Amino acid sequence: MKALVCILLLLETFVFVVQQQVDGGLNENEISQQISSEDGRQNPPQTDTLRAEASTDSQQYCDLGIPDIHAALRELTATVTEQKEKNRELTATVTEQKGNIRELTATVTEQKGNIRALETQLREQQTFILEELNKKNEEISNLTLGQVELRKENRDREIAFSAGLMESGSGFIGPFTSEITLTYRNVITNIGNVYNPITGVFTAPLKGAYMFRISVYGHGPTASGASIYKNGQRAVLAYAHQSQRELNSSNGVVLILEAGDVVYVRLWPNTRIHYNGNNHSTFSGFLLFPLR
Repeated sequence: MKALVCILLLLETFVFVVQQQVDGGLNENEISQQISSEDGRQNPPQTDTLRAEASTDSQQYCDLGIPDIHAALRELTATVTEQKEKNRELTATVTEQKGNIRELTATVTEQKGNIRALETQLREQQTFILEELNKKNEEISNLTLGQVELRKENRDREIAFSAGLMESGSGFIGPFTSEITLTYRNVITNIGNVYNPITGVFTAPLKGAYMFRISVYGHGPTASGASIYKNGQRAVLAYAHQSQRELNSSNGVVLILEAGDVVYVRLWPNTRIHYNGNNHSTFSGFLLFPLR
């Protein structure tokens, strides 16, 4: 019976020590005091004789194969202390890992922000590139339209003609007592179809500066002469006279014409012009540049 009491006492003391170690730790003096207290509670006050007997019996029973309680408690205390140290190290490690996780989370958040910023920048660049491409396409389209219009305008500006008096044969025209309009029927060039070989009249298709030129050829002693007219007004005269042999003369002028103005050549009175297959007597003109 006493052995059982001793074992229960040891178990209760063991549990208490473990609890105290977990809660804050006990030293050996406190452990010894605890054992004495527990012994006091388990063995109420007796007479000196009974207490001596009980102490002797308890010591005898507790010494029967039961290890030294102080050694066991020291070993237990060392184990608990070691576990507490490991717990502290583990707690420190967990705390450190939590800090690392927070730093990693912050880094990930920052990277997400950078990615969003890059995506925004990329969208802006894509929008800018698309706008620039649209502008370039529009410029190319406008340039193409401008080239078409320029070609059309250049075609409208392609104005030039040259003609000789007769298509075949040879002979003289004149002399007459008054001026007559000459019709240059042997058309050499008529770009823009601006010269009429039936009437001998050039009609300006657009406003601009035009260059005109005439040449006359004859034989003396009769003089040869012709004038360039603009809308019924004489501009220049080509005239030659000598007593014998061939004679030549030419003249030219730049005229500012409005669209619809006419230019033609008239034979000078009492003169004559010779013609043959060599086209000595000619009338020609072309557009220098258009005017607004």
